[in-house]
Amino acid sequence: MNPVALITGGSRGIGRGVALALAALGFDLVINYRANAEAAKETARDCVGAGKKKLRAEICQANVAVGCDREELVDFAEVKFGRIDLLVNNAGIAPKTRADLLECTEESFDELMATNCKGPFFLTQSVAKWMLELRKKLGESYRPKIVTISSVSAYTASVNRGEYCISKAGLSMVTPLFASRLASQGINVYEIRPGIIATDMTSAVKEKYDKLIESDLTPIPRWGSPKDVGKAVAAIAEDRFPFSTGEVFNVDGGFHLRRL
Repeated sequence: MNPVALITGGSRGIGRGVALALAALGFDLVINYRANAEAAKETARDCVGAGKKKLRAEICQANVAVGCDREELVDFAEVKFGRIDLLVNNAGIAPKTRADLLECTEESFDELMATNCKGPFFLTQSVAKWMLELRKKLGESYRPKIVTISSVSAYTASVNRGEYCISKAGLSMVTPLFASRLASQGINVYEIRPGIIATDMTSAVKEKYDKLIESDLTPIPRWGSPKDVGKAVAAIAEDRFPFSTGEVFNVDGGFHLRRL
């Protein structure tokens, strides 16, 4: 039986990169998407093709910001596979409009907090309960994991998208909370903190970041890719860090380093 991973926002960008990396390890997949069914289908097909052994990749539409959608997503995974070995909280959105901090609207703030912070928190809560039930049935050999994809925006101020930064800062607290709660019960929890990654979300600011990278913004002088993030998640999925939990893995080209 293959291990099973549930990836939110798994149809494009970082989520797709994570899905392909896990498929290469032989994971069956639940690929969640919010709106783009065709992209999700394409990712599922590519994952099946990337697997070194036979695997299944199922797609499921759900908006993680909505409670009933989260319930349906977990139910879908249970019906299709009967177990979960890895949850990857990846779904996230940027503001519709990059507005100055003094012009940020309450509507935009609420939307980003619901998708980027509240949704992953309560999905993790729901999946953790299921994991604990499975651990009682399957025993100590069952060692599931939870990974949350956050952002360097958790600690980097961008005054033209303040609501995004706040949502990611809140999201970063999800990992130490659940890591502390679940460690004694055999569930390790991790955070992957990407930097400047080439995706649809960042395509609108490509010229800006091209110039910043050329000007020594990051010690590793290039854009990151979804594949870079996928490799980090794959290392966790392979249980390469059994004596670590609550850990933050920076996949940012060294952006987090303070340099003189």
